[in-house]
Amino acid sequence: MDSPSSTRATLLIMGGGMLIGLAIGALVLIGLPAAQGAAATPAGTNANNNSNFPAPIVGSPAPDFTLKNIEGRDIRLSSLNGQPILINFWATWCGPCEIEMPAIDAAYRKYRDQGFVVLAVDDDEPLADVVVFFKKHNLAFEALLDPGTKVTDLYRVRAFPTSFFVGRNGRILSMQIGTMTEKQLEGHLERILPK
Repeated sequence: MDSPSSTRATLLIMGGGMLIGLAIGALVLIGLPAAQGAAATPAGTNANNNSNFPAPIVGSPAPDFTLKNIEGRDIRLSSLNGQPILINFWATWCGPCEIEMPAIDAAYRKYRDQGFVVLAVDDDEPLADVVVFFKKHNLAFEALLDPGTKVTDLYRVRAFPTSFFVGRNGRILSMQIGTMTEKQLEGHLERILPK
């Protein structure tokens, strides 16, 4: 039979372990502050080298970036100011991403005349893989390549798919981690599209 002091010590160790686990979980969910300096600044962003980049949250400005689309043209987020934007982080190997793509494409086709833009930021995969995926699913919106996952890291993406809904004012108005149903997608779009 354990003595009261050894039982207490075991409980303290278990409790401490749980607290450490919760703290690590919170850091993964919320994101760590980026390191200072050029390493934290993706090429093409408009941030100063000495700035800290907090994890983007609802209400904050969407961090600016420039990435190439599959045709090799530069797409800069800030050049789309005034338009409602869905930034979707995904990968060709991600089953949940593939599941939600038809709903995203249908929404894009439905609302693009209202200025709605979809930027699908791929997870550092070869151009050929992304092109094949887009052709296979007949997707009409922009696919962007993120070499080295600099923009994915800037947005603190920890799971695919992850989507940020940016209003005409350039602020994140809604976000979704994980696959969206059509109903969830419509709910997010109501926050960024004109009434």
